Amino acid sequence: MLQHCGRIGNMLKSKYTLLMVILVIAAILVSGCAALQETTEPPQPGEQAEQEEEQTGQPEEASAGDTVRVHYTGRLQDGTVFDSSLEREPLELTIGQGEVIAGFEHALIGMKVGTSVTVTIQAEHAYGPYYDDLVFEVPRSRLPEDSEPQVGQILGFQTESGTWKVTVVEVSESTITLDSNHPLAGKDLTFEIELVEIV
Repeated sequence: MLQHCGRIGNMLKSKYTLLMVILVIAAILVSGCAALQETTEPPQPGEQAEQEEEQTGQPEEASAGDTVRVHYTGRLQDGTVFDSSLEREPLELTIGQGEVIAGFEHALIGMKVGTSVTVTIQAEHAYGPYYDDLVFEVPRSRLPEDSEPQVGQILGFQTESGTWKVTVVEVSESTITLDSNHPLAGKDLTFEIELVEIV
């Protein structure tokens, strides 16, 4: 009988050991699932933006050679707006290619997408100084007979190098005075610039 009890005790010990092994395995499986759930939780909005930025490889700041899209508003020193992109598509340009005035390009370097900056660009870094010798008179006879030039009107003349634009600054019966300086020559300009995108 003692042997029988011993066999029963051994059987109980074996069942107990087996039960303990099953419980340990179950605990491992549960903890593994929990760890898996923790690792597969969706990223927070900020983390997702950082991950997307890493995946796209988009640079944080604009630099020379980057193609960018910007919105801008240009003002004269008296506050008059002479140009703005706000009512149309953003301006696209490649920094360093001379597609816009030098001071405008320089202001873009180091900007981050979504940021804005206001800069005042001196005339020498905008459309250059104003040259008096670029103002000249021409006989009205050189214009088409039905032409009636008006002060402030911009005329275009075809040359070997392309279209030459001039502004009518004075009109008399026999002559007209033309100014071939850029309309913004000699003026300091203020630009409000927003970096919309680094392409």
